[in-house]
Amino acid sequence: MIAPRAQPPGHVVVTENGDDQVMANLVGKRAAIVSYRLGTADGVSVAAAQWAGALQRLGMRVRTVAGDGDPDVQVPGLALDSARPPSQRALSTALDDADIVIADNVCSLPMNIAAGEAVAQYLRGRPAVLRHHDLPWERDRYADITTWPPDDPEWRHVTVNDLARRALGARRGIAATTIYHGFSEERRPEARQPTRAAVGVGAELLVLQPTRAIPRKNVDGGLAIAEALGATFWLTGPAEDGYADELVRLLGRARVPVRRRLPDGVDMAAAYAACDAVVLPSSWEGFGLPVIEAALHRKPIAVADFPVAAELRAFGFRWFPADDPAQLGAWLADPDPALLDHNEKIAEEHFGIDALARRLDELLTGAPALHQAATAANGSLNATA
Repeated sequence: MIAPRAQPPGHVVVTENGDDQVMANLVGKRAAIVSYRLGTADGVSVAAAQWAGALQRLGMRVRTVAGDGDPDVQVPGLALDSARPPSQRALSTALDDADIVIADNVCSLPMNIAAGEAVAQYLRGRPAVLRHHDLPWERDRYADITTWPPDDPEWRHVTVNDLARRALGARRGIAATTIYHGFSEERRPEARQPTRAAVGVGAELLVLQPTRAIPRKNVDGGLAIAEALGATFWLTGPAEDGYADELVRLLGRARVPVRRRLPDGVDMAAAYAACDAVVLPSSWEGFGLPVIEAALHRKPIAVADFPVAAELRAFGFRWFPADDPAQLGAWLADPDPALLDHNEKIAEEHFGIDALARRLDELLTGAPALHQAATAANGSLNATA
């Protein structure tokens, strides 16, 4: 159990047990979500927007704080490419009036370790939630960093999958709760034909890879699926992590038409409406947002065997293998809506925005059922929401 500490005026202690002081009434409370960048199409930004929506459903006032993107409050020192970390004064100005601060991957993956350490310093002794999408040992370039993520008795840690939760306990001795993403996708069938026209696609098959172009997203695998199906390949995200030149070479060798990015006025809901199938050929994902998005938009999806995929597949999803495009091709030649019905039902039941709001309410009010983790026979923690 975490004993509550004296807090500055206006702050509320988030404790480990419903018997202690808790945020019993979240209505009107202020939450700040802070990260390197927010308000863009990357996975952390999308998931942060989900949490913001869920917290607002609970009556909280939410602001986003980041160094880049389109946040409510911009603190330049938080940006991934910032040469100087944010000052404590800058963080105080942005965050001091928040009742709870959610550090969204900024203290998880040390992409700008000075910025993350500045945030950790600011949060010491304050109620905070550290949400981890990615962890250092999951990337070769950060494998030698063994002191992250940071920890403090006043903080709660949340992972986006059980694999990370178990690793966090084993490697850092930090207990965490798994809270899966919560989606509020709205299908846009009326956008199908206008969007296809906007990207220059007629009656041919259109395969969508709704990811950034970075090495672990395995763009060549997505392109190979499109080539096997004779489909146009649409990659919506930007090239990052030094992958731009390789992407140019890869797409230059493509044997099918390729489309890049989102045209003006086209959002991701319209992109899903326009496509015939979705591909997620990644070698690693912290979660894999497209597997849920495809289900809610009623699109078939081919998924690679990245580690977390098995965890999500256990819910009962039916996907096509990324290494055997013929199976997806056979379904597209003779579609069975029952598969789409099945996946949509699972996604709505387990990964909806209402389920997320309920889990966040339990997290922030210290519900014992969520936080008093059961100990399995092997001593591992089991605290999945």
